[in-house]
Amino acid sequence: MSFRVVRSSKFRHVYGQALKREQCYDNIRVSKSSWDSTFCAVNPKFLAIIVESAGGGAFIVLPLNKVGRIPADYPLVGGHKGPVLDIAWCPHNDNVIASGSEDCVVKVWEIPDHGLIKTMTEPVVSLVYHQRRVGLVLWHPTALNVLLTAGSDNQVVIWNVGTGDALVEIDCHPDIVYSACFNWDGSKLLTTCKDKKIRIINPRTGEVETEAIAHEGSKATRAIFLRHGLVFTTGFSKMSERQYSLRTPDCLDTPIVMVELDTSNGVMFPLYDPDANLVYLCGKGDSVIRYFEITAEPPFVHYINTFQTPDPQRGIGMMPKRGCDVTSCEIARFYRLNNSGLCQVITMTVPRKSELFQEDLYPDTIGDTPASTADEWMAGQDAEPILISLKDGYRPPESKSSSFSSRSRSNVLDKMPPKGGKASSGGGQSSPVSGAIHA
Repeated sequence: MSFRVVRSSKFRHVYGQALKREQCYDNIRVSKSSWDSTFCAVNPKFLAIIVESAGGGAFIVLPLNKVGRIPADYPLVGGHKGPVLDIAWCPHNDNVIASGSEDCVVKVWEIPDHGLIKTMTEPVVSLVYHQRRVGLVLWHPTALNVLLTAGSDNQVVIWNVGTGDALVEIDCHPDIVYSACFNWDGSKLLTTCKDKKIRIINPRTGEVETEAIAHEGSKATRAIFLRHGLVFTTGFSKMSERQYSLRTPDCLDTPIVMVELDTSNGVMFPLYDPDANLVYLCGKGDSVIRYFEITAEPPFVHYINTFQTPDPQRGIGMMPKRGCDVTSCEIARFYRLNNSGLCQVITMTVPRKSELFQEDLYPDTIGDTPASTADEWMAGQDAEPILISLKDGYRPPESKSSSFSSRSRSNVLDKMPPKGGKASSGGGQSSPVSGAIHA
């Protein structure tokens, strides 16, 4: 007799559910750009979506509680002269967002706590360097005010947003950079390029430490660092079949795992949950979200399940773990855009009968406090993210409102609130950012 052994995993029964339409966001004119971007970014305060806009580029920012049908004249963030291609929320300040555009400029914005009351056109800071469109913006995971940008000029630039200075200029890519990802402590940078290679780079010097062909296909490749240092990639074979692979940084050219998924032609975005070591694969034009668990035993990448949706996907954003609902055992939440203007909210939960806090599902997770400053990071100091417990839930702090002072520009994106603090009506401490935008 033969017995089939079922692998033990607390995520074997992850349950996906799409919220009702009235709990989602409707009537959004999602960007029609052909650029391979997720078009969506979310944090525990706001949802941002790149939208179609006449006379330039714009994105909409919605407080998470503003669900339902969005008015056609809802205020936008619209200071770019060309279509916006990528947006990213600052991991250390939920009111700050960066945007890259076809106008070659990167802009950093500060959103008021309760959203916009009129269209915003003045950024906190504009970062000018790239000679061609900027299709990638990425914040450093642990260092305050450090932002990476990449453009169609094949240049990667790392900025100190507080001073507006370019810290590092990386010129090692012969073609367009498709994706970039820092490792757990931000000491290494992983990029994918149109030349089919993935590279691990020292982000402080721009030196390429190792490189290898990732996937043989000519379509876009994506790669992410996993928490314990492994590299996960998605791409295409020579026969245009979609693939994913798992690699070690020391031996990039020899995958531990290489699996062919299907023959669809949409680029796959790998979204990663470092607490659970889960990777979600969300393809452009797909109607499914596949999820996998990464483990130390073969086959290393374990397929868990597929969440099916009725319509193709236009873009997607993943909520940071600190924004998930721990009382319902929610381990992930996705904001999924389709072509009809609906942003669908999808929750992933692990069914548990107990109403107590599930410590095995919620180990300490990445908080919103930076572990180092931009200067400390450039000086060679590596620091792991500062972790927080979700046992009592997470409450986004409110920002303080004050006037922008030019003498404070070196700290333009400093953390505004004390933890859990509310805006004071008196003099008190001032934050240079919040007044930089005149709403």
